[in-house]
Amino acid sequence: MQTLPSHGEPITGSGPHYDRAKEAKEFDETKAGVKGLIDSGVAKVPRLFIHPPENLRDLSPDTDGAATGLEVPIIDMMGYRDSRRRDVVNNLCRASETWGFFQIINHGVPVDAMDGMLEAVKQFHEQPEGMKREWYSKDDAKKFRYYSNGDLFRSKAATWKDTISFDFSRGVLDPEAVPLLCREPVFEYERHMEKLRISLSELLSEALGLDSDCLGDIGCMKSKRMAGHYYPICPEPELTIGTINHWDASFLTLLLQNHHGGLQVRHQSRWIDVSPMPGAILANIGNFMQLVSNDKFKSVEHRVLARQAGPRVSVACFLLPGEMRKSYGPIKELLDENNPPVYREISFTDYFGYYLSSGNGLNGESVLPHFRVSESK
Repeated sequence: MQTLPSHGEPITGSGPHYDRAKEAKEFDETKAGVKGLIDSGVAKVPRLFIHPPENLRDLSPDTDGAATGLEVPIIDMMGYRDSRRRDVVNNLCRASETWGFFQIINHGVPVDAMDGMLEAVKQFHEQPEGMKREWYSKDDAKKFRYYSNGDLFRSKAATWKDTISFDFSRGVLDPEAVPLLCREPVFEYERHMEKLRISLSELLSEALGLDSDCLGDIGCMKSKRMAGHYYPICPEPELTIGTINHWDASFLTLLLQNHHGGLQVRHQSRWIDVSPMPGAILANIGNFMQLVSNDKFKSVEHRVLARQAGPRVSVACFLLPGEMRKSYGPIKELLDENNPPVYREISFTDYFGYYLSSGNGLNGESVLPHFRVSESK
């Protein structure tokens, strides 16, 4: 059982007696995650998870489409191989330029595969602590691992979620490296993600006005990493957050979510709820897609609220470059004298080096502007 002090106890106040590093170490050593806190019966959010005011602004979940008239675009992929391809490409282009976030339907991924993946993630996180503790690791070189708060010792405050990750980016993921409980659903879902990856790479290339194989030829969206997030119910959701506001580094992220909401996207200076849609897969443009498109496609700020209802379960599939050390810049075919390069060439390694060293990404600030071409050049 976890015994982290709650914010109602003197040791966890914001005064001189609060030792964040000690509390973070104690939490990490339990290897039980946030789910372990709930299982132990905590009625208050521990100080470690309480966020500063700037992270907790506008947390009300009432900014949905019905209230604002704004809703994330829906892209229907039906007929994208033939009769409706031009419509699908145009709709993708419009959504990528204006929202950077869209729901995809008729994408070809079977509902059974989607439900199986969500259920596998849920079952893993809801195992007894002793059964999942052996998989707990802070080593991101592992192809499968279970952890809570990968940035626990660097961030200002911990977030209210636990994660399992699957790394398909460095060669074939050995099935034996994945727990038996979720092995079959994960590999089944990944096979369908691979097909969807290829289709979206072609469609987004065309949406940029390029040949369909352009993004594929330069290695964009060539590899995948998947993360299965589990957001337990939260006794005081006004004090913490499930995922801090951020922009994805990826070229594209494909997100599966269960029926518990909480995801919000920043649009027109407002936080808009992204309500779960049965059978849909969410897609959002990442920073590297904004970079290679020279700002034509927009990466978008988003976050996940902590909630008293739940648990929320989601699976993010990050589409990444095939080579992490390869440099990417704005695609040459998109440039001319009226549209000069906005960004300098960088590698994924460069990006994450700055992300970690600057602390900006960990604190909800955008990293991409750092790589803009200087006006003096």
